[in-house]
Amino acid sequence: MHNVVCIKQVPDSAQIRVHPVTNTIMRQGVPTIVNPYDLFALEAAMELRDEIGGEITVLTMGPPAAEDSLRKALTFGADRAVLLTDRVFAGADTLATTYALAAAIRKIGEEYGPPDLIFAGKQTIDGDTAQVGPGIAKRLGVVQLTYVAEIKSLDLAARAIEVERRSEGGVQVLRTKLPCLITMLEATNEIRRGGMTDALRAARTDIVKWNAQDAGIADISKCGLKGSPTIVKRVFAPSKRAEKAMLVEGADQPVPALIDAIFKQRPKLEAELAALSRASDVGSER
Repeated sequence: MHNVVCIKQVPDSAQIRVHPVTNTIMRQGVPTIVNPYDLFALEAAMELRDEIGGEITVLTMGPPAAEDSLRKALTFGADRAVLLTDRVFAGADTLATTYALAAAIRKIGEEYGPPDLIFAGKQTIDGDTAQVGPGIAKRLGVVQLTYVAEIKSLDLAARAIEVERRSEGGVQVLRTKLPCLITMLEATNEIRRGGMTDALRAARTDIVKWNAQDAGIADISKCGLKGSPTIVKRVFAPSKRAEKAMLVEGADQPVPALIDAIFKQRPKLEAELAALSRASDVGSER
């Protein structure tokens, strides 16, 4: 079994800076980490490998410094790492990113065997769009299973997988054929810590580095800024709220006493709640 895990090296969200002219994230001088959501995807792939066997290829697109994140993934236990790096990828939005990553995954399939599963985190902490995983699936023509909380079963003989997916309305249990792409939710597993053997192997392993030509990308106009129709109009910090928090005396009292204290502080609140309740009753009668 061959699983490909897409990860991203992202700026530490506590120290993000935005360029005042281009409205893009300034990465120079900002500490970077592996996107936290991607680590849950990597662990899910490794758990399947522990159970069924096979190999895990970790893929990322970024500058040469993104090699650090790939070595981190190797330390956790991944078998192979591929870095997609080229100046033509700079400034890519999600559309251009998925174009390049999909091409790289096809190349990985040619070099190391077709992937049975493609994993990614549900989203990244810098872009926060949750579009890259589904975009890759669309470009590769495979089924996408997003916001997966648990892989319930995998039948390689039948080429079928069953997962539990979280949705706003509850939980869905979905079954589909391989290959497919899975985006994992956070806190769905416990991320392991690699041992000394993995750390030494990660330090010695040669990272596979591909530019656009190596990855088989024929049309570079679909990469980077040229292939990115998304334009950031403005980046700004949220304005401070004019209304300050209200301190309610008696917060250490039992609930009825606390409610009375809130109504005392906000005399109109009780009447507003009563009006909402009456309107709700009238609507239910109709």
